[in-house]
Amino acid sequence: MKNLCLAIIMVFITSCKKDTNKSQINYKTETLDVTTSIYPEPISKVFHAHGGTDTWNAMKTLEFTIGNEKGDELTTIDLKQRKSRIELPKHSIGFDGKAVWVFNKDTTNYQGNAKFYHNLMFYFCGMPFVFSDSGIHYSEAEALNFQGITYPGIKISYDDGVGASSDDEYVLYYHPETYKMEWLAYTVTYFTQEKSEKFSFVKYGEWQTVNGLLLPKTISWYHVENGAPTEKRNEVIFKDVKISKEKLDASNFIAPKGSFIIE
Repeated sequence: MKNLCLAIIMVFITSCKKDTNKSQINYKTETLDVTTSIYPEPISKVFHAHGGTDTWNAMKTLEFTIGNEKGDELTTIDLKQRKSRIELPKHSIGFDGKAVWVFNKDTTNYQGNAKFYHNLMFYFCGMPFVFSDSGIHYSEAEALNFQGITYPGIKISYDDGVGASSDDEYVLYYHPETYKMEWLAYTVTYFTQEKSEKFSFVKYGEWQTVNGLLLPKTISWYHVENGAPTEKRNEVIFKDVKISKEKLDASNFIAPKGSFIIE
């Protein structure tokens, strides 16, 4: 009996030593096999199809050019702080991290809404990765049927206070086989500050691979009837798209002398 008790005690002591050793593992240096995404599976697969969030998060600067009837406009974005600068033929628009500014290059006054526009086209060009920002909620949306293809939908909503219009709602539609983004539906509450049930639809037509990421080349707005897209209305082409790990100096986003600060 005495030998049996001694054996039980020795097993207990050995077990405690093993548990103590486990608690002393330095998990800061230990390599762990973590495969769970912080995003729901559907949106994770969309991000993966476009190059992955690890690649996107490593980038610091995005640059692209779009054309319109008044001439090309060059947009530069600090991806980490979301500072921006847009060079137009007669104007410059920027956001220095605190305020939006406008600089008139001649006597022509800028007629648009700079506070609304300074990052507008960036969000379209940064798809789908702008939907990996913090403060976002994902849920399943009703699928979109268009020309014989059923596109599953992911509804995007924001926490209160996130962005300039946290009541905006978005639905990302992806191809059921490739998981590439195909459509974007969105509401605009910036001007009314009220929730809207009127969705606009944008078709992501062509993509281009830039530094390991699949980014938009052409997007098209569609006419909408009964809450669904019908015919193409207009198209935007993203030219000379560049994305890099290099961070631009903050001076690139500072308002030039003589600029107007938009309150």
